[in-house]
Amino acid sequence: MKAIGYKAKGGVEVLTELELPMPEPGPRDLRVAVKAVSVNPVDVKRRRWEDPSESPLPRVLGYDAAGVVDAVGSEVTLFRPGDEVFYAGAMDRPGTNSEFHLVDERIVGLKPTSLSFAEAAALPLTSITAWEMLFDRMKVPRGLRTPGGTLLVLNGAGGVGSMLIQLANRLTGLTVIASASRPETVEWVKKLGAKHVPDHSKPIDEALRAIGFDGVDYIGAITSMPGSAPSLARALNPQGHITLIDNFDDSIAPFKPKSITISWEMMFTRSLFQTADMDAQHRLLKEMSAMVDAGQLQTTLTHVEGPLTAANLRRAHERIETGKAIGKTVLEGFQ
Repeated sequence: MKAIGYKAKGGVEVLTELELPMPEPGPRDLRVAVKAVSVNPVDVKRRRWEDPSESPLPRVLGYDAAGVVDAVGSEVTLFRPGDEVFYAGAMDRPGTNSEFHLVDERIVGLKPTSLSFAEAAALPLTSITAWEMLFDRMKVPRGLRTPGGTLLVLNGAGGVGSMLIQLANRLTGLTVIASASRPETVEWVKKLGAKHVPDHSKPIDEALRAIGFDGVDYIGAITSMPGSAPSLARALNPQGHITLIDNFDDSIAPFKPKSITISWEMMFTRSLFQTADMDAQHRLLKEMSAMVDAGQLQTTLTHVEGPLTAANLRRAHERIETGKAIGKTVLEGFQ
């Protein structure tokens, strides 16, 4: 089968077209004929930092995918061949930048019927991350319009931020504040439902005060800059909660006086450690799909790079590396 991968870490030039053996599903696996994939910052980070040169096979990246179930393992109960699905994959298995891909059924959902494969491929990783941030890490009451509170989404125009804004608006009583710094990103986050938009080119506590807020109850730190801990601590109300995604090398001492809770979100934890509640992501994606089909959530697809080729994937990685991407970039399947 066709795939795109790399044999040594580096810049986008290391991505190359490959011919690999057809994978055979394990007991709980689906083999999916991939119709579309999206590119995430984690793809770029792994390509830069992780060297597969000692492995027998090249590294194939890619997490988000939408496609059609081609074959199933002997213990699969949730899906059957012909089902249209979407999912975010796992860190410890080959990625989705291939014609066919193996994925555990417990982290897969049925694709929203109202979306194309490209529109659906934009959603899984960011939706799972945003959902887990809100309800698993911050433990925000779900489905309650009260009690209220304030949520600050740092970098609201990115993929995770775009979903976090929507989910918080639809499923919680929080007032959603999303940071942005350019006219086009301000417009995007307001369109998704942000009620207030501070400028994150300034220290975030100063940006919040500029729009009339002395502090917020929750921060979804999609991105964070080195040295930002004091500003983030000042931006939080006493006994607030911050959830981080990126590595955070600052001292957390500034958060102590306010008894702030700090948590991390990594959506691959359940699949990486085969947790007892691994199927929570199947159920989550099922609910996300229903909300999309009911018109309650929208795809965050903003750009289709074209079919899945090495040249197009390189351009998609370069788009992510600018740090200015809005929403999600998607590639459609191999021609």
